[in-house]
Amino acid sequence: MDESLIRSISIISVSLLNLAITFWYCWLTYKQRIKPALAMWIFFTIAVGISLATYMKADHFSLLDNILNTTDLALTAIISIAIYLFGDHTTRFSRFDKGCLIAVSIIVLFWFVTKNHVVTHTLTQGILVIAYFPVISRLWKTRENGESFLIWTGMLLAPALSLLSSKGMLATIYSVRAIVCISILMILMLRVEYLKQKRLV
Repeated sequence: MDESLIRSISIISVSLLNLAITFWYCWLTYKQRIKPALAMWIFFTIAVGISLATYMKADHFSLLDNILNTTDLALTAIISIAIYLFGDHTTRFSRFDKGCLIAVSIIVLFWFVTKNHVVTHTLTQGILVIAYFPVISRLWKTRENGESFLIWTGMLLAPALSLLSSKGMLATIYSVRAIVCISILMILMLRVEYLKQKRLV
């Protein structure tokens, strides 16, 4: 298959998939069918924005060269607003969340001071890992799953598809990091469901 066609299919597929995920996630949040962590999604929005900016600054790439990062920015921002407006009290900031926010702020400050786009981009992937901590902490402590398997499966598929159109090592790192983090999160979600079923037996 022609390389440009594969790239086009990848860009369109990731865009449509993230659009569908955004709509469905907001709908489930509005209907109170899921209880996402507001802190995690705010971290996502900040980090994804920095990641995209530093990626483009590092080697003059375009928005389509890292389509996952580009569409993730819209996805995370919209979902954060939806959680803030429609999420329940358990989605608000805890002491743990505030500690994570401090770490995010330090890396943002580093970028403003040094203007080192590559190092900042790499550190930003650390922010995106930290962003999972609130929901992972809640899954581990409460043993209750407030997330949707269908949505996170879509979120796992998007970075895998984006590898077909990504340009540059930084874009590859972004996608691989997403695949690893989401896989770990889904394993913990499965653990919670397993423990839940075990208690019912």
